[in-house]
Amino acid sequence: MVTSNLTGKLIAIITENGFEEVELTSPKKALEEAGATVHIISMQKNVRAWNTDRWSIELPVDVNLAQAGSDDYDALLIPGGVINPDKMRLKKEYISFASEFLEAGKPVAAICHGPQLLIETGMIKGKDMTSFPSLKTDLINAGVNWMDKEVVTDNGLITSRSPKDLPAFNKEIIKEFAEGRHKTRNPLGV
Repeated sequence: MVTSNLTGKLIAIITENGFEEVELTSPKKALEEAGATVHIISMQKNVRAWNTDRWSIELPVDVNLAQAGSDDYDALLIPGGVINPDKMRLKKEYISFASEFLEAGKPVAAICHGPQLLIETGMIKGKDMTSFPSLKTDLINAGVNWMDKEVVTDNGLITSRSPKDLPAFNKEIIKEFAEGRHKTRNPLGV
């Protein structure tokens, strides 16, 4: 049973085609059940999911990224999948959007391959994080303290490894999104 109330919170999910279906649909459902309003944001009109080994559902995009302002949202969720984060990390618009949440100290959650986008922000050095195991070296090279845990939280940055960790991830994002903005660290880490 979820005890945190997200009524009045507006959550952004940024994605491209090729997100892992359950890594978007499960957290989105959990957030909405906790009272949040959730917008799927993309540069596409619709986004298509990947489900383990094949294309699956197509979802409508609520807000085009060009019209989305990070100031309008309380938190950011980045679903994984191999294709989705790899596409987003090549587009400055997605990188800038994610960077604005980190700069403002707003909660940011990323699962599986989602942290690939966060590497591109240049803002995760010194953070405790996890991810799908294949990203371990990339995150360590970005200065992250990588941990093999189902969910890792560091000052409003929530990361998780894979779909099997969704129950813990969903519980933690609801808790952190309810807490809201976190104090940002200056470049010296104080």
